[in-house]
Parts: sequence; structure tokens; C-alpha cells
Amino acid sequence: MVTVVLRCSLGLPQVSSLKEKRRIIKSLLARVRNDFNVSIAEVGENDTYRRAIIGAAAVSNSAGYSDKIMAGVIKRIETHPEVILGEFHTETY
Repeated sequence: MVTVVLRCSLGLPQVSSLKEKRRIIKSLLARVRNDFNVSIAEVGENDTYRRAIIGAAAVSNSAGYSDKIMAGVIKRIETHPEVILGEFHTETY
């Protein structure tokens, strides 16, 4: 069994309130969760409205498959129009 964990820093430059930030993050997390069947949540910068840190995890029998899933998650985040993907880091267990 292989677990791949992803941690991403996000910028939300157009956001002007926590309510707007939460709407954007909630929508992004739901899309990623539904498309890739991963566990994903906002894990940091919760009260900062122009930044967010999200974490995602995928478990499978193959490291290659888990890496492929996380690559898709990163691509989906990069293409979201309201979010700028900053630094990200993956770990395999």
C-alpha cells in the first residue's frame, strides 16, 4: 500500500473577504475530490483571506498510480481561474 500526500500553498489575489475565499476553496476542493477521489482539505492560513494551504492524500497499491493522481490534482489546481498555485510538496509513504 502506498500513500502520497500533497501540500500546496495557494494565492487568491482577487479575494476581498473570508466569505469569498471560502466559496472559492470549497468549490475547488469539491471538484478535486469528485474528479480524483482523494482526501483534500484546507489545512492552513484559514483566517488569511488571500492565502490558503491545502493538503491532499491518495492511497493505492501502486506508487506510480498515486503519483499520477497527484499530478492530476496539481494540474487541476493550476488551471483554476481564481487561484494561483505557489509552492507545493509531495511525500510518499
